[in-house]
Amino acid sequence: MGTVGPPHGGTPVSGNTAAAPQPRMGPWRFVLAFGTVSLLADFVYEGARSVTGPLLARLGASAAVVGAVTGAGEAAALVLRLVSGPLADRTRRFWAWTVAGYALSVLTVPFLGLVSTLWAAGALVLAERVGKAVRSPAKDTLLSHATAATGRGRGFGVHEAMDQIGALIGPLVVAAVLAAGGDDYGPALGVLAAPGVLVLGLLTWLRWRVPDPASYETAPVPAGAGASEAPAGGVPGAAAARTGPLPRAFWVFAAFTAMTMAGFATFGVLSFHLVERDLLSPAAVPVVYAAAMGVDALAALAVGWAYDRLGLRVLVVLPLLSAAVPALAFSDALVPAVLGSLAWGAATGVQESTLRATVADLVPSGRRATAYGLFAAVMGAAAAVGGTLAGVLYERSVPALVTVTASVQTAALLLLAALLPRRRTGRR
Repeated sequence: MGTVGPPHGGTPVSGNTAAAPQPRMGPWRFVLAFGTVSLLADFVYEGARSVTGPLLARLGASAAVVGAVTGAGEAAALVLRLVSGPLADRTRRFWAWTVAGYALSVLTVPFLGLVSTLWAAGALVLAERVGKAVRSPAKDTLLSHATAATGRGRGFGVHEAMDQIGALIGPLVVAAVLAAGGDDYGPALGVLAAPGVLVLGLLTWLRWRVPDPASYETAPVPAGAGASEAPAGGVPGAAAARTGPLPRAFWVFAAFTAMTMAGFATFGVLSFHLVERDLLSPAAVPVVYAAAMGVDALAALAVGWAYDRLGLRVLVVLPLLSAAVPALAFSDALVPAVLGSLAWGAATGVQESTLRATVADLVPSGRRATAYGLFAAVMGAAAAVGGTLAGVLYERSVPALVTVTASVQTAALLLLAALLPRRRTGRR
């Protein structure tokens, strides 16, 4: 038989599926090992992101500039997946894309504390986010194979929870070094180089242990099966074809997700508000960010568990959280502002776990990296609008920001309600 493209960064193998390399660990161990990679990586770049707003402000940025830079960073992390996703599907070198993306992120962050100009800091913020764009479609595809065996919501939820443990530890370490060093960002960000080295070492080991994670995944639904036999939010009888249009339900879901991003401020804008209104010191802001990441982890586990049982209905929480963030976070009182930051963390947890699980259920495996790239591009465009809109409206009128966000989230709920009758949700 002829050969097929190299699976996940490996060498070409025979078209005979029996020749595919078999994993040397079970699917849950793979999810946990990959979760450890993400934990260490989040230690690095979430530690840096927790102080991006105050750092840019110290270099002369206004709220609008902070919103634009951080919003553009999120857009780069998402929109560029429009390129990396299809390329990952075409080359089938998922491991190579994953390792390259992580390397770009973890090697960029330590230099952020050394620059002295706004443009250089902005460039490094964008570079770190580009690394996320490079790796994410491939990484999510690798994980999607293992979560076919563990349960989509649970698998992605556990991965996101571990991810956020690192996102909690990193900001706390940065806060401690900032407090000890008199708000000097150089040492605070330089200490993040060590976990970055561990990320690359663990990825190399994991690639050796599981060269082809696709072997975890078997067809969840026999051809011709009814909708009630599909996974929560899944596509009945989906084949692993690599060509043809993506399902209509995927595009409706992408439109719903984009609407939930409108007016959804980045933490850069939230932290700018906390410092500029004298609600918190710069050294205390990473503590709030760490708490938000803790809420992120809990939300990912809870909503992921519910998704495996209830399907898309659980996503009603996302527009509600998105509407609550500006209403609370931009208060001039400390307690509501902190609660708004925690609501931001919960919304982020749903975005980073259950939304990825839903895409995996909606799209056949052969087109999954492409779908993740397209989905992220839609989210990226919305993130750019949302981050910039939040920064601009924040400077002009917080009530206007709250009103606009609430209106768009109401429309998002209506779109989700229109989508639900078309999907049989919940597991039987």
